[in-house]
Amino acid sequence: MTTPIHYPDVTQLAVPFFIAAILAELLWIALKKRGGRYETRDAVTSLIMGAGSVAEGLLLGFAAWGLLMLLWQITPLDMGTSLWAVLLCFVLDDLRYYWVHRFGHRVRWVWASHVNHHSSQHYNLTTALRQTWTGTFTFMMVVKAPMVLLGFHPALVLFCGGLNLIYQFWIHTETINRLPRWFEAVMNTPSHHRAHHGRNARYLDCNYAGVFIIWDRIFGTFVPEQDRDRPDFGLVHNIATFNPLRVAFHEWAGIFKDMAQPGLSWKQRFLYAFAPPGYSHDGSRSTSAGIKADHLARHPEDAGTPGFDG
Repeated sequence: MTTPIHYPDVTQLAVPFFIAAILAELLWIALKKRGGRYETRDAVTSLIMGAGSVAEGLLLGFAAWGLLMLLWQITPLDMGTSLWAVLLCFVLDDLRYYWVHRFGHRVRWVWASHVNHHSSQHYNLTTALRQTWTGTFTFMMVVKAPMVLLGFHPALVLFCGGLNLIYQFWIHTETINRLPRWFEAVMNTPSHHRAHHGRNARYLDCNYAGVFIIWDRIFGTFVPEQDRDRPDFGLVHNIATFNPLRVAFHEWAGIFKDMAQPGLSWKQRFLYAFAPPGYSHDGSRSTSAGIKADHLARHPEDAGTPGFDG
């Protein structure tokens, strides 16, 4: 195995850019009276969630690093550190992110960690910093395993993951409407990601991409933002709190409360943890598929339009 070069912690280096961009967006909104809205308590909650996520990485990051380094010791492959290796790793890591993100919306155990990112009813650059405190407990680090086994050093994998997160920061804004058509066709953009954050029935479970929206086009999860149906940001059932502890842990508490109900079978308890969000053993709640079906029952004219064409 070749000795890897040192890869910087790019997310830490990007912090001054994050701060400057947030201030610029806030100033733009204040001067132009459009392009989104800031609410002080909401923005502060997002910043606290971001700081907590960094702390979680410092405290528990050794778990993922240890697993990846163990795999690195057993793989016979080594892709090296050339520019082409970095570029290929970046693209494959984005594909990895697509599937982790998709699991995060379709498996309640993973959603419990990701839900906090969608809990803001505003959409601005501080929302990008509203990150999880419990990512380690989803065990989604295993999705990085194939990349290490293919010969990408764990340090390179984490470096590319950091670049991915930095890219996603700027798409959390309403100040940018749409970009040139060729860019919208290939890359994730503010428009595509606004749709992802919408709680409208049309936009549930769409646009999971990190950097390249082509993954959603390939796997059938792409829904373009509609001018006649603007995204309504937040959760299907908003939690109406600025308490960071509740934002971080409310869905985990909900899982264990549901699993502890008396009279359930072991299968039902399992499904409360690992079925799509909205599962209930008695049909008292709705998954995203049920919400879409209910919408079409009320608005049959939407059948066949984006978000309702599958």
